[in-house]
Amino acid sequence: MSAFPYATHLNVLFPPLEPFALDGLVASVRDAWYNQTLVRVNESVVRLGVMQGEYHWHEHNADDEFFFVLDGRFLIDLDPQQDGTTPGRVVSLGPREGFVVPKGVRHRTRAPERAVILMVETAGIVPTGTNPVMAGSATRDPVAAGGVALGKREP
Repeated sequence: MSAFPYATHLNVLFPPLEPFALDGLVASVRDAWYNQTLVRVNESVVRLGVMQGEYHWHEHNADDEFFFVLDGRFLIDLDPQQDGTTPGRVVSLGPREGFVVPKGVRHRTRAPERAVILMVETAGIVPTGTNPVMAGSATRDPVAAGGVALGKREP
């Protein structure tokens, strides 16, 4: 498996029936691309993302993804052009704006400045997606690209 340069924490941080605040957690993040599962709601999870930079192109064949911006500016590139890098469409989100990427749509997320977002997705989703291609990679073959891989995981 490939290693991705993302801090991805899939453990559920907060139990049901307990209030929580995120200011301390957000302030403590030092990773360029941080993803922490906050809570489970039925068969879905709500994740916190604190990020700056660019994620890789990927898709989720069986799952939609919802992104909601709390702070900063967040870009969602959709359907890359023939060169595999240039987006066919760019969705720009600011604070208190959201967007759903339907299953099967190839996308890449970017944060030109530090952004704080919430994501809602099914609990079983693989955050790095299927057929991931890192920036600058010439291959779109999932095996040559390392297949589906996860970033750092913590218990």
